This record gives sequence, C-alpha cells and structure tokens, in this order.
Amino acid sequence: MTDNIKIGQAAMRLRAAGVESGRMDARLLWDYAHNPDVFEMLVTRRAAREPLAYITGHKEFWSLDFAVGPGVLIPRPDTETLIEELVRRHADHSAPLSLLDLGTGSGCLLIAALKEFPNARGVGIDASAEALAWAQRNIAAQALEDRTSLIETAWPEEASPGFDVILANPPYIPSAEIDRLEPEVARFEPRPALDGGPDGLEAYRALAPRIARLLTPSGTAFLEFGQGQDQDVASILASAGLEIVKIAADLAGIPRCAVVTRSGVPI
Repeated sequence: MTDNIKIGQAAMRLRAAGVESGRMDARLLWDYAHNPDVFEMLVTRRAAREPLAYITGHKEFWSLDFAVGPGVLIPRPDTETLIEELVRRHADHSAPLSLLDLGTGSGCLLIAALKEFPNARGVGIDASAEALAWAQRNIAAQALEDRTSLIETAWPEEASPGFDVILANPPYIPSAEIDRLEPEVARFEPRPALDGGPDGLEAYRALAPRIARLLTPSGTAFLEFGQGQDQDVASILASAGLEIVKIAADLAGIPRCAVVTRSGVPI
C-alpha cells in the first residue's frame, strides 16, 4: 500500500472522528512516525482527539521549538501578541531587563522574551511541578539556564518590586465553558491552566494587586485575556492602581493583550 493511500485512509478516519485538519494531521503523523505500525498507533491517538502537539511532543512558538506533553498548556499563536507588544515597547534589545513570567507553563513566554533580549534575566513561576518540568526542559534546550530561575508556587503572595517586565497568560475560561471546548482542550490540557472560575476573571482579581507591587515604577506588564473580556479586565486592573496604556489585538483582530503600567508612561 502506497504512502498516499495510507495517509488518505488515515485522513478519512480523522475527519470522521471530528478532526477538521485530518489530511494535514495525517501527513504530519506519517512524517513523524517513519514506520507504518507506529503511524497506525499515532492515528489512533489523534482519532481519540489527543492534541497533535502531545503526540509529537513539540509545538512552535515565536519561531522556537518547545517540548510539550501532558501536564502543560500547549502554546498558542494568540499568545505571541504579548511578545510582539514587549518588543514594540522595548526597542533596545540590549536592555538588561528583569522579567517575571506568572504561570510560566512550558516557558514559552519567558524563553521567547529572553531570546529577544540577550542581556535580560527572568523568573518563571508555576503552581504545577509537571509544567515546570517542561519549562526546565525547554530552558535547557535553549541554553538559558544561566539567565533563568523557576519557582514552584501559586500566584506570589509577597515579593519585593523590581521587575521591568511581567508576562502572564493566566487561566481565563469560565469554569462552565471548559467542557464545551474542543475535546483536545477539554479532555487533555491541564484544567488549572484553563479554569478562570465562574466568570473567567478570578486570576485577574488575584494578580492585579500583585502586579502593582511587583513592577518597578517604570515597569510594564503584558497580560493575555479572553475574547470579550477586555473591559472587565481593564476595570479589575484599574481598581488595583494600574493603568492600561494599550489593548492589543491578535492576528485575528480580537483584543488579546493588556499593556499595563504603574506610571502611565505612554507607548
């Protein structure tokens, strides 16, 4: 049986299972498997709606390769909006910035920022030991161990201010909506990284006062939020004494990133 026939049959099987990108996924799995028996096993996993990134163990973000798997949120293109805005605000890439990534997960935001700013140093925190293991693996793969620290903790209760940049992609999906998401997300990705409480805004309420304390007087935070949450997030941040200087849209034109300061320095 030729490769194309096997791929075509797998594509039909995947589409029947609800995978819209069946043909593309089948081709990627064939290239990844290098063996018909392994290919069949991988197609079975994908037909069960396991995320492709978990099956291959890799996901691209900011043109960098990240190792991912069960226990860590898969990086999304939407989240690149935070790095785009960080680069836009800090034109001097030689700046010795101090970075904090709240809920670092795979480390994609922290690592992308450190690659853009070679004199920066960063701290990533996450409550999940599993997620931090993936972050550590990715940090090592990018040879950034000497510029990073990882801490296993929930949102920091107390810390001295001193971060020029804070990055955060907190959970923001309302609890009741998670089970209605695509099976790849609802069944496989870690719920604590998705669940934002009854209205999706619990993490912002917890983070807003902490961000206000952790930023330097001229520091900037870059925070991701969900579709339609921009006004609510702005109100929560303002109540903590923070100023939103920009709401940035993702590539689809959806408001996605709040650029926040303590000092109100304009973009």
